Amino acid sequence: MANTVNEQDEFVKLLEESYNYKFSVADVVKGIVIKQENDGFLVDIGAKTEAFLPNKEITNNQVNDRDYSEYLTINDVKEFYILREEGDDENDRIILSLKKLSCAKAWQELQNAKFNNETINAKVVQIVRGGVIVEVSDLRGFVPASQLRTGAPFDGLINQEIEVKVLEADAKRNKLILSQRQAVAEQRELVVDEIISNLEIGSVVKGKVVRIADFGGFIDINGVDGLLPISEISWQRIKHPSDVISLGEELEVKILKIDTDMKRISLSLKRMGDNPWESIENEFKEGQIIKGTVNKVTSFGAFINIYPGVEALLPSAEMEPANANPFNIYNVGDEVEVLIKKFTPQEHRIALSWRPTDTSTATTW
Repeated sequence: MANTVNEQDEFVKLLEESYNYKFSVADVVKGIVIKQENDGFLVDIGAKTEAFLPNKEITNNQVNDRDYSEYLTINDVKEFYILREEGDDENDRIILSLKKLSCAKAWQELQNAKFNNETINAKVVQIVRGGVIVEVSDLRGFVPASQLRTGAPFDGLINQEIEVKVLEADAKRNKLILSQRQAVAEQRELVVDEIISNLEIGSVVKGKVVRIADFGGFIDINGVDGLLPISEISWQRIKHPSDVISLGEELEVKILKIDTDMKRISLSLKRMGDNPWESIENEFKEGQIIKGTVNKVTSFGAFINIYPGVEALLPSAEMEPANANPFNIYNVGDEVEVLIKKFTPQEHRIALSWRPTDTSTATTW
């Protein structure tokens, strides 16, 4: 009889000890889902009373008709994050969260990715000032414009999957900074030698515009960026590469140079078409009167379009009156009649001179 009493006392002691365990906020506990209510689920985690998992703490995704079967069902055994401790009042139940646990695991995965210098995938969901917002494992991160491969965000990036490196992953500050440029640079190093070895000068290749700068555009050729200088974009004078090409645009370009030591590729877009300077060799001659359109005005003269893709210079000394301020005489878009004073198409140079109007011999292009 004495042994039976002692066993009962020991059981009561162990039970009381389990009830005295303090569940704290941010603890991760294992529990079994035992019942669904209108606004959440009851979960047995071994506390004095069942803990409560609100519907809003199950997932960030939209759920219709309270159907959470994709995330949990009755009798499921899962780990939960303690969002609120049990209070003194019997109605102050322990509050649990699944999405907080998922978030905590995601932050840990990102911190591991940063530590191991791993490349991860992210989906661009929004363009904001200074960069883009991306989604990574149900978290939102920021890719600064300086860390984008394109150098600037553009609408074509929305809903695109991009590869990124983790620059900063701070769960306490909810700060996630990522870099596409670092991921691309690493990838480029892996394939650049093989890609370049399969390219030939003079061949035509397809690529996508991935970055635009003042001096030209960068074209992705099978994972390697080639430079398309502004001088090789068009035979026509252009103010900026973006006047002709746009981010994300698919282009066919010609390979001009391959530097295997520096691992650089130089490209041309304008050489995909005929050279207009060759086309005009038999079209014009010195002393001919022609009509053209002012394309650019400078302090030393005006550039005149006289043929598609061909500009000629009308120096200020050859204007009327001579050496006057060109800005006081011409505007972009003006139609003018001029005399070809010097014609050297082999050097891509044509010098013009003002002359009195005589439309009887003028040729318009």
